[in-house]
Amino acid sequence: MPNIVITGASRGLGNAIAEKFAASGYNLYLSSRNEPALYKAMEGLQTRFPSVRVMAKPFDLSKTEEAKALGKWILKQDASIDILVNNAGNFLAGNIHDEKEGVLEEMINVNLYSAYHLTRTLLPAMIKQNLSNGTRAHIFNMCSIASLNAYANGGSYSISKFALAGFSKNLREEMKQYFIKVTAVYPGATYTDSWAGSGVDANRIMEAKDIADMIYASSQLSPQATVEDIIIRPQLGDL
Repeated sequence: MPNIVITGASRGLGNAIAEKFAASGYNLYLSSRNEPALYKAMEGLQTRFPSVRVMAKPFDLSKTEEAKALGKWILKQDASIDILVNNAGNFLAGNIHDEKEGVLEEMINVNLYSAYHLTRTLLPAMIKQNLSNGTRAHIFNMCSIASLNAYANGGSYSISKFALAGFSKNLREEMKQYFIKVTAVYPGATYTDSWAGSGVDANRIMEAKDIADMIYASSQLSPQATVEDIIIRPQLGDL
């Protein structure tokens, strides 16, 4: 069975992606910093998809050493890393000129460094498996519409997502020669727990399943085709 690694997997987009790939026969390796929510998600997925392997371990990926520790834990499982989804992230609203001291560092740590350090830890094994057995590994980085356009109250969050998009573009160029695909995902407003109680009609914005479906479809192309960017936003436009 193929394997997928998903960060930020306890709920929202990460959990929707896990459901989609488990339903398609992928073994799951999941992480989140919310330990109770992560293990609850793991139990639910294992119950619904008993034929696949579901493993989970909590890490705070905003901390460099924990991001590396997650990578080392995955490598110890001695399984091929067919798909990596760097989905861990956080949002703090604010404007650059008046947001609290330290917000930029916090956003960069969780939205950029988490993907950077985990990916770097896993890449040697991914490169080796690709060159030795013809596996075509695929990395998805969860960027945002905020990676493409500045908007009011976006502040350091938007800066961090612009940086993640840059990481994705550079990684895409580097990995071509190793036959590892890299896709940047740019979702607009998507209904997750963060939107619950906001007063926004759930029918006004996208479903998490929409993003999961697009990622899955992109992962199933022939080895010679790569979707570099997935830009997906609500039919009625951004909020």
